[in-house]
Amino acid sequence: MIKSLSILGSTGSIGTQTLDVARKLNIKVNALSAYSSIELLEEQIREFRPALAVVFDADRAEELKIKIADTSTKVLSGMSGLHELCHDDSELIVNAIVGMVGLEPTLEAIKAKKDIAFANKETLVAGGALVMDAVKEYGVKLLPVDSEHSAIFQCLQAAPPDKKLKKILLTASGGPFFGRTADELRDVTVEQALAHPNWSMGAKITIDSATMMNKGLEIIEAAWLFDTDPDDIEVVVHRESIIHSMVEFTDNSVLAQLGLPDMRIPIQYAITYPDRVPSLVPEIDWKTLSQMTFYSADDETFRCLAACKRAMKKGGLYPAVANGANEVANRLFRDGKISFLQIGELVSAAVDELNVGKASDLDDVLAADRLAREFVYQNI
Repeated sequence: MIKSLSILGSTGSIGTQTLDVARKLNIKVNALSAYSSIELLEEQIREFRPALAVVFDADRAEELKIKIADTSTKVLSGMSGLHELCHDDSELIVNAIVGMVGLEPTLEAIKAKKDIAFANKETLVAGGALVMDAVKEYGVKLLPVDSEHSAIFQCLQAAPPDKKLKKILLTASGGPFFGRTADELRDVTVEQALAHPNWSMGAKITIDSATMMNKGLEIIEAAWLFDTDPDDIEVVVHRESIIHSMVEFTDNSVLAQLGLPDMRIPIQYAITYPDRVPSLVPEIDWKTLSQMTFYSADDETFRCLAACKRAMKKGGLYPAVANGANEVANRLFRDGKISFLQIGELVSAAVDELNVGKASDLDDVLAADRLAREFVYQNI
């Protein structure tokens, strides 16, 4: 098991839960980063005593320097600071950043020959070809933290060398609006969309779960991570969130990974892989688990899911377009600027109407991302 790690995005939901795991396992935390939440970051610095802290916002970084002047922690800012974090002496980088901003540090960590536990699904959605090529070139491990991809990864440990994989069954909770029609979703509020029935997550991913954009992004992520045709990835709504995903083999046998809906389970597995150690999470009480239900996903009402499928089929930079459009639309909804249904409308329109090519480098991905964001602002 590793003895040290660094966290990109330590103040968010995944970052704080990663620190829960690190605390329990007595793993040294060498570096932490945040976008601007310096109050929580200061608390983390005082507990874990990292050598380095990075605040993306330069002004907030200066404030943090003053707050922790009595410590030995070095404070840096911006993307250059994240680059330096990726080159520290940690055995593992945990990428818990939300959004496209996490792609560049991922590539930098790979170049630094660091194994990465990643929850930043946008990394593979927008830059899948670049990331996977770099992983092969530098010989590093990319360990999934998303509960679904962790489940698939674990199930595939029992697969033969050639996998003999028939399909991946990607489970979805269905979010707070499962079974609703488009008419019933027309006037839903941000508060309603943030009321996830099973998972405790950050605001952006919780809205993505409500629109099912999150599941669309996960299809793309799974296709890259497990070298699988998107047509062989099926979304199954499983309301109880006990089965985190399944794989079906050519003999029609199915392996599933089960556990309570708590992100500390996949976080810990990524950190301890290939070992398993006692967890902070309680075991399943099978006597009270009365049923497990399964339904088809509704990608007509939840248009983001269908848009992501189309983006992956079109290939090239279209997944980056879908992601960029969604990041803006998601934020606009949370800010009260657009309706819930407009998120799916805008993401679908961006995928269908914009013309983009293939990604030859990071600049191409960033350009497609900017194009998609501009498209959304121009069409609200």
